[in-house]
Amino acid sequence: MMKAFKFRLYPTTTQSVQLNQHIGSCRFVYNWALDQKIKTYEQTGKSISRFDLNKKIPVLKSSNKWLGKVNSQSLQGMTKQVESAFTRFFREKNGFPKFKSKKNPIQSFPIPQHYSVDFENNTVKLPKIGEIKAVLHRKFDGELKTATVSRSCKGNYYISILVEDGKEFPAKHPFIESTTIGIDVGIKDFAILSTGEKISNPKYLKNSLKRLKVLQKRVSRKQKGSKNRAKAKKSVSVLHEKISNQRNDFQHKLSFKLISENQAIALETLNVKGMVKNHRLSQAISDSAWSSFVTKLEYKAAWFEKTILRIGQFEPSSKLCNVCGYHNSDLTLKDREWTCPDCKTKHDRDINAAINIKKFALIDQNLIGL
Repeated sequence: MMKAFKFRLYPTTTQSVQLNQHIGSCRFVYNWALDQKIKTYEQTGKSISRFDLNKKIPVLKSSNKWLGKVNSQSLQGMTKQVESAFTRFFREKNGFPKFKSKKNPIQSFPIPQHYSVDFENNTVKLPKIGEIKAVLHRKFDGELKTATVSRSCKGNYYISILVEDGKEFPAKHPFIESTTIGIDVGIKDFAILSTGEKISNPKYLKNSLKRLKVLQKRVSRKQKGSKNRAKAKKSVSVLHEKISNQRNDFQHKLSFKLISENQAIALETLNVKGMVKNHRLSQAISDSAWSSFVTKLEYKAAWFEKTILRIGQFEPSSKLCNVCGYHNSDLTLKDREWTCPDCKTKHDRDINAAINIKKFALIDQNLIGL
């Protein structure tokens, strides 16, 4: 089973310079490799593999001596990233690979192997750089795979280590109706549970919009290319990083709580890409970050032997009465409550949807009847 661990690094001034050299050199090789693939296809109509690109790196080093100060395997890792970017492009049709810019506030480079972690001395040893102080707040056992060193917009350094612990994913615990919960995600309330509980949406982006507008105005007033403009842009990036950290912290705590308390979780499949095309709701939907929340639920469920159940996106979870099954075809998005004309049950739209999501999921598992 593969697990990733992220730790904060505290390099010395010299080590910071070396890390920045690695970041810049790897970015240079990535852009070079992407340019080579584009030109080769334009001239020959064929693609050039990362192995052929790796054979050309020594020639590139001879004309750019400063590349010799960087771990060679990190440079080769960039050709692999270029190939992966093209693979995703052809498979998902999700945008042609772009050149990397040094203006991006977040930068990184890979370390495929030949690094080590010392938990006793709280250090991480990297090739060409040496031992760097780190906060190793969590221990692990297993085979070290690829590591990624990143620099945040604040200038902080982190290392993410992929570890193969040699264990198989545990078998799923059996579940029944009483140990299953349905979840309907929303905008006003982040998550509505089939138990009737509503978890309010913290809306971190919306709460920071006023401050964000002030900082963005400061950027627009600064002269392009000036140091003051760079400082102002850094302030905007720092606020975005804070919002992202707040959102991740909230989702990690909530997902762990839900996974710990239930054996199975039923979710509705949502077309988030299609939903954000609604210009009135796109910001609120993006702020909620439903997809990342579902991702956290899925991998935590795999770790803790729990089950994630999914229902189709076209199931009428909101319009169907969970008591008698009446289908309310006249229900609109603005209707937050409605009364069933057949059984006279008064429904909260979101709680009714969460209950139906659970019902549909259990019907698919043959655990309850129609």
